[in-house]
Amino acid sequence: MSPNNRLISERFPRSSLYHPDWVLANASGGANALWLVEWLSTALDLRPGMRVLDLGCGRASTSVFLRREFGVEVWATDLWFSAAENIQRIRDAGVQDGVFPLHADARSLPFAPEFFDAIVCIDSFPYFGTDDLYLNYLAHFVKPGGPIGVAGASVVQDIDGPVPEHLQKWWSQDCWAFHSAAWWRRHWERTGIVEVELADTMPDGWQVWLDWHKAVAPDNATEIAALEADGGRYLGYVRVVGRRRGEVTLEEYCWPDTLRAFPAEYTKKPLLRWT
Repeated sequence: MSPNNRLISERFPRSSLYHPDWVLANASGGANALWLVEWLSTALDLRPGMRVLDLGCGRASTSVFLRREFGVEVWATDLWFSAAENIQRIRDAGVQDGVFPLHADARSLPFAPEFFDAIVCIDSFPYFGTDDLYLNYLAHFVKPGGPIGVAGASVVQDIDGPVPEHLQKWWSQDCWAFHSAAWWRRHWERTGIVEVELADTMPDGWQVWLDWHKAVAPDNATEIAALEADGGRYLGYVRVVGRRRGEVTLEEYCWPDTLRAFPAEYTKKPLLRWT
């Protein structure tokens, strides 16, 4: 099967309309970002004019997709990929009126409170979202009642002991951030910050992962062999959607923003007991 044919799927009709060369040229990670954002979008109520944060957008193909498919305004935010490169891609796609690229760290976001109607994150959330305090920080930027949705490569069941033998050659340290849908549901629900509406695993997600990898990196024998040997026992795609509860108070003191400072006023006092 040619790489172009691998990018056409009845499961993802919207994504299949995009030219394979464009999809491959704008790949920024180990998953087909358009497939994942289309899968996630079926669980979101996106409407024209909504303000959406595309967190960890990579080369902003998902941001272009969201603008074209749903008419939302998108802030394409990423740390590893240049906003200067992304604006060229955005202009070439003809969506510069509704997609705005930024270079920012997910732990130091430059937005006003409750600025967004929705937040999405495709294939990057585990790199920062496993922090027990991160949801408290991120929820600050979405309006009460607004959804936070994430989707990406992960594990369909958590690995509590040693890495299974058939995955050991491929497994790297970043893989420890992979968790199951059940783990993410528990991780979010216990905070009370969001009402988790959905936490599930893509049916035959490992096969979708494999098809993409054979198209984008056919020479990566290690990952392909791991996926084929695994056959979906551990590897796959996970999505989670939670809606911010308006009645929950977010705690400022536990936000993981390294540039954030508490407001304070200096009050002069005597330095020594006797002067």
